[in-house]
Amino acid sequence: MAALRAAVPALLGLLLGGAAAAVPLVIWHGMGDSCCNPQSMGYIKKIVESKIPGIYVLSLKIGSNLIQDMENSFFMNANDQVREVCRQLATDPRLKGGYNAMGFSQGGQFLRAVAQRCPSPPMFNLISIGGQHQGVYGFPRCPGESSHICDWIRKTLDLGAYTQAVQEHLVQAEYWHDPLKEEEYRKNSIFLADINQERGINETYKKNLMALKKFVMVKFLNDTMVDPPISEWFGFYKSGQAKETIPLKETSLYIEDRLGLQEMDKAGKLVFLGVKGDHLHFSKEWFYSTILPFLH
Repeated sequence: MAALRAAVPALLGLLLGGAAAAVPLVIWHGMGDSCCNPQSMGYIKKIVESKIPGIYVLSLKIGSNLIQDMENSFFMNANDQVREVCRQLATDPRLKGGYNAMGFSQGGQFLRAVAQRCPSPPMFNLISIGGQHQGVYGFPRCPGESSHICDWIRKTLDLGAYTQAVQEHLVQAEYWHDPLKEEEYRKNSIFLADINQERGINETYKKNLMALKKFVMVKFLNDTMVDPPISEWFGFYKSGQAKETIPLKETSLYIEDRLGLQEMDKAGKLVFLGVKGDHLHFSKEWFYSTILPFLH
């Protein structure tokens, strides 16, 4: 009888909490956005929570308030942002068992940097929604209220994207990839050239990225904001010109497997998704049917 009484709590535990806990989700917003905008990240958090009961969703905030968070998406060194996020993730007890990550626009390449640089806690699946993994060479259009900032950014990048002052203080310069100045880009890009192994092979970056279960890349098929849109699938302009693009499999990054992407591809870990629409424009139904399965 005593043995039976002792077993009751364990049996109750199995009955009440038998279902595995939902994997936490970390999301990182894009340029000119903030962690908790009810039209963007707040909305994503809400619909994920409505479909996966009990899930913990952390929408990253860089700064002490929403204005700082938005400003930092333009003016805080990307390496410092990644360092701050790694600190947030490492000190959050709800993430210690691991998490899935979803980055929107530039948040996609920033979360990839987190995967490569900060393996603890472990990232399971990385979902990049419109992330520019080979960088950009232009901003044809800009998000809403940020358009005046983008006009200034364009002029600044044209004047000197790879000068130290611009690289240190303008986020978009840190993933500016000029196919006409490849040598200058490789030498002076303080963020993208580093995480894309342009100056040598960091085996830790490679090993950490290859630890992902899935690396999902979403490309917007009618994108008017990212130049070139194929960067969202890790492709880019053919070196030396800015008209013809090549897919990931034709890049030296893939052929030489500097980041482990070729090996991940062969193992079925790379997922390329296309969605009709302009940059970050997608339906709730598409999100539910296509993206949610990667969050379980």
